[in-house]
Amino acid sequence: MSRFLLIEDDYRIAELIKRGLEEAGFEIELAPDGLEGKRLALSNAYSLIITDIVLPGISGLDLCKQIRQVNPDVPIIMLTALGTTDDKVEGFDAGADDYLVKPFEMRELLVRIRSLMKRNRVNERTDGFILKLADLEMNLYSKTVKRSQVEISLTPKEFKLLEYMMQNQGKVLSRVEIAENVWETHFDTGTNFIDVYINYLRKKVDKEFSKKLIHTKSGMGFILKEE
Repeated sequence: MSRFLLIEDDYRIAELIKRGLEEAGFEIELAPDGLEGKRLALSNAYSLIITDIVLPGISGLDLCKQIRQVNPDVPIIMLTALGTTDDKVEGFDAGADDYLVKPFEMRELLVRIRSLMKRNRVNERTDGFILKLADLEMNLYSKTVKRSQVEISLTPKEFKLLEYMMQNQGKVLSRVEIAENVWETHFDTGTNFIDVYINYLRKKVDKEFSKKLIHTKSGMGFILKEE
């Protein structure tokens, strides 16, 4: 049975989520604040971690960063009432794999969980696989990216976005496709967080190099290819 860690200071919400996940067949361990969540997350092995952002003791953002230093692979979902583009970008930058805005339906959380766990199983089977385009190289096992043999430092979400684009070289990817496959969420036309992350990648992958690999197709999306 998969065991999850749920970090939520609102007892009523925590119990509702715990009950729903247990009914779906998961084992849940609760932490009522950030400090207890950190202690449990760093001393136990969990299949997935769900955390609120606003927590007593230590924020969910800082907690996520500290977990990522020790465990870069465990799936992390953030649950929060903060739903602006900047809030989402901050959460993904901290290392979250997905971001669900309260209030939400339990079935939506379950869909996100199953999708993340399925993706993790796929990643485990593709360890050691090298993706290449021109002088850009991505190692899925060591989680490293190099261009012209120069290592490029990416956040976890930037890495996943580039990985998806590397796996779809030469294909125009719409914002909807990127949202569904990288963020496991439906694209909200009222936000521009995907454009924000594309710009992050451009600055790291293309800016210092004469040959540009990330291109915009006006009105359609983005494409990774050699010019």
